[in-house]
Amino acid sequence: MSVPTAALDPSVCAPLPVLGRDVTVPLVTGGEVAYAALDYAASAPALQRVWDDVAAYAPYYGSVHRGAGYLSQLSTDLFEGSRRTVAEFLGCRADDQVVFTRSTTDSLNLLAAALPADCQVFVYETEHHASLLPWRDARVTYLNAPRTPAQAVETLERALADRDPYGPALVCVTGASNVTGELWPVKELAAAAHAHGARIVLDAAQLAPHHPVDIAELDADWVAFSGHKLYAPFGSGVLAGRADWLQAAEPYLAGGGASRKVARRADGGVDVDWHTTAARHEAGSPNVIGVHAIASACKALTEAGFDHLVAREQELVARVRQGLAEVPEVRVLSLFGDDAPRVGVISFVVRGWNSSHFAAALSAEYGIGVRDGLFCAHPLVRTLLGSDPQDPGECGAPEAEPGERSLNAIRVSFGAGTPDEHIDRFLRAVSELVRDGARWNYRTEDGRCVPDRGEAAQL
Repeated sequence: MSVPTAALDPSVCAPLPVLGRDVTVPLVTGGEVAYAALDYAASAPALQRVWDDVAAYAPYYGSVHRGAGYLSQLSTDLFEGSRRTVAEFLGCRADDQVVFTRSTTDSLNLLAAALPADCQVFVYETEHHASLLPWRDARVTYLNAPRTPAQAVETLERALADRDPYGPALVCVTGASNVTGELWPVKELAAAAHAHGARIVLDAAQLAPHHPVDIAELDADWVAFSGHKLYAPFGSGVLAGRADWLQAAEPYLAGGGASRKVARRADGGVDVDWHTTAARHEAGSPNVIGVHAIASACKALTEAGFDHLVAREQELVARVRQGLAEVPEVRVLSLFGDDAPRVGVISFVVRGWNSSHFAAALSAEYGIGVRDGLFCAHPLVRTLLGSDPQDPGECGAPEAEPGERSLNAIRVSFGAGTPDEHIDRFLRAVSELVRDGARWNYRTEDGRCVPDRGEAAQL
């Protein structure tokens, strides 16, 4: 998969308005500064357009599917209309289902619960935990981290060809790494999977906010993503794709909405006729506002011109990579090499710095929010850092003191709402911290590196 930047001028696409763009935060050195949100890979700020759409709907809030009143009917139309919008956004095929969930993690756990008996799952060690861990009731083959896209395909082909017994199989792969931002060869992996009688699910949590995703063009069987990474509020997600395994499985949650008919039997038991549509796995009152927000974000990205958004983001990627390359102490993490196409997610380490210390200084002294840790992708980060897979270290809870080596990295991530100034400030901050050191003293508290109150560093 490549990034389409052909002949597009990124200057024609300004950053999309997002919530929080005017929020100011205090600095330990005094004063306040506009917050630079550069942690999009964890949760992107909600688009202003999405928030406005949610606010416009809020007075008309009502139950869905079973209410006779006007607001219930309006909410039902909105809910099912959102399903159609998401299907169009993903390029779904005519017989695909769009199931609304709570997140990517929820989506992949739903699919894991729907696997046929004796299904074997193939997953790379490079996956986010959301796609690495849900397959507890299946036979799982973990594939080593490839060092090129071609090696990723070759590794999968060998594993699928060698499987025994030959039966149902599922491949789970990310579209864009949440650690390195690198794009994976999804279409080629799908072709390899199908050639060996397997299916493939695409974790698009990091891909969908940065790059068009077409499930039919990629020939993926399922796609999963989260609203909170797609510029929508927390609490909503999507699993879209083939219906047969989902229809054959027991409902993910048993309850109202998933059932069409429930009747008592003469022996005192209960007979249930479950839905065969997406409702089968959407029991309970759904998150209508969250679903509406996802659909609004899909529309906003489409209407803004995804190609232009991609082109501008690629300009930001190039600027960040060039700026980091000018600091010899910085090492950018990569699986596929410097020339690999990637989205706006970049992880790095700084020689002589504990990653938590560096991230804390970016926040406290410059008002810049990044992420440090293992990014819920522990095997991948440890591979990239060259550490032993058994080494200690927790996501977001480094054990090293400021100045000591840690097993963590720093991640900067950005997207459609990122102003140029945030990128400029970040690069200036990295250069100044490496050259001059932190201006404040820091300590470890509850596993996090935090500024010492009232203790400026002696420079």
